[in-house]
This record gives sequence, structure tokens and C-alpha cells, in this order.
Amino acid sequence: MGKCLSCCPATQSVITQTCDEKFSDISRNAEAVEQQPAMSSGDYYHCEKGRFDAHSSVNSNAESNANSKNLSLTEKLIFPILSTTCIENKRSSHSSKEYSESKVNAFFEQYKDPNENAILAEGIERLCSDLGVPPEDFRVLLLAWKCNAKYMFCFTKEEFFAGCRNMKADSLQDIQAKFSELVAEVRCPEKFKDLYRFTFKFGLEPEQRVLQSEMAIQLWKLVFCNNEPPILHRWLTFLSKHPSVRGISRDTWNMFLNFAESVGDDLSSYDDTAAWPSLFDDFVEYENDQTNQNIVPSKEKGVLET
Repeated sequence: MGKCLSCCPATQSVITQTCDEKFSDISRNAEAVEQQPAMSSGDYYHCEKGRFDAHSSVNSNAESNANSKNLSLTEKLIFPILSTTCIENKRSSHSSKEYSESKVNAFFEQYKDPNENAILAEGIERLCSDLGVPPEDFRVLLLAWKCNAKYMFCFTKEEFFAGCRNMKADSLQDIQAKFSELVAEVRCPEKFKDLYRFTFKFGLEPEQRVLQSEMAIQLWKLVFCNNEPPILHRWLTFLSKHPSVRGISRDTWNMFLNFAESVGDDLSSYDDTAAWPSLFDDFVEYENDQTNQNIVPSKEKGVLET
């Protein structure tokens, strides 16, 4: 007792079952009202606490009585209260855009390679151009992530359909509209971690297990373009100055995310007894050597001056 009828589970059940049928009746009645002449002075409307009573001509009363015979007592009580909400929900559902696989297929055909059932490098370049983004843009990486693409410069039909289905997008405009949502989505640490791990396998060549250092450097810059760790620049500089490091393993790639979060900017919290990849030990040793080389001349200068 005391609750609005619209909040009652029984009420919701009745409305769910009858909404579609009543919507058609209401629409027809509304059209009939619009076609009727102006109301006479004897007609009046009364609205109080959600109940709506209309008294007009004898014909209207007769029609109302005929319709009311088909309504249960519960429906007679609650339908006038919720009919407006029902109509708005119906209109909203009709106005909302529905995802279409046939549209996705036509969309895919615009860019697919004539000899392969996939969008290859040339098609991806055209797709990026039409989307208004460079192929090396972070948003293209997000698109590939949603498609779970196996290789760069290739969207198979299955991957492209899966990505469009995930985004509920079946056109160029839909994908453009989704970019801001995707950027916001990967601000979540767990989502970003998934994107970060995807990026490693996305950069691999077929049959390759280790990411080439040059490619790894570019992908680290790309995946961290919106949330760069303090240590990233020094890490990439270290790799660039050590061409002997020819490849980055999956373990090293995955662990770098934890490494960057744990050591901060000055490496003072680095624990060399922890189970880090050996390349991190080499990096920390290199950074310490660089720091010592910068400190020693100052000390020597101080000694000479005293």
C-alpha cells in the first residue's frame, strides 16, 4: 500500500503484455480525435492524480464502454496512468537505430580486396581516409582491438563483422561516432590492460613470436599516447641505444606495464631480487650508470675548488 501502481510488479506485467495492443488502439483513437470537430461546451476533461476522465458525445461514451469490456479491472485502473509512458517508450523504440548485418556486409564490400575475402592494406588506407584518421592513429588501434584483428593491415570478414557487432556499428558514420566511446572505455585499467596485451600480438608478423625492437618502440609510443608512464621515454631511449636488443618477448612486453607502474620515475623502488625480465635489470643498471656519470664530475669539481 502507498506505492504508485506503476511500481507494482503485477502492474508492470500487465503493461508489458498489453502495451503493443493498446498502442495501436490509442494511435487510432488519437487520429479520430484530431478529425473530430471542435468540442461543445458540454464536453469537459478532468485530470486528478493520474486519472483521466473524458466525457464527450454519446457516441464517444458508447465506444468507450465497448472498449472497456475488453479490459480487466487492473487494466482499467492502471492503463490510463501509464498509457502516456507506454506511448513514449513505443515511439522511442521505433526511433532508435537498429544494427543491420546486411549493411555491414555492404560496408565491408566497399573496402575488401578483390582477390581476398578481407580488407587489406590498400582497403584499410581508404577506410582510414574516409574515417578521417591516419592509419597510425590510436583510434585505428582501438578499431583493430574491437575487431580482434590478428595482423596489421588486415581485417578478415569475420573480424570486421565481429568488430562492427561489438560496437553496434554498421556504417562509416557509426564507427566515427564510436571513437570517443572507445577512447573513454580504455581509461578503465582492466580494459587498457586488455588493449595493451592485444597490441603485442597485433604487431607480430605471421609465425613470429618475438616483436622486433623497432616495431615494439613504435607500438609502445602508440598504445601509451594518452597515458604515458614517466619511465617510458627513458626506456625507449635505452632500447634505441642498444641495437643488440633485437626483439621483445611477450613476457617482457606484458611485464613492462607492471614495471612502469611500480618503479615510478626515479627507479628508486626497483627490486632487483624480484622476478623481472633480465632486460629490465640491464635497463636499471644502464640508468644508474648514466646517473653516476652525471654526479661524478660535480664531485670532482667540488674537490678541486676546495
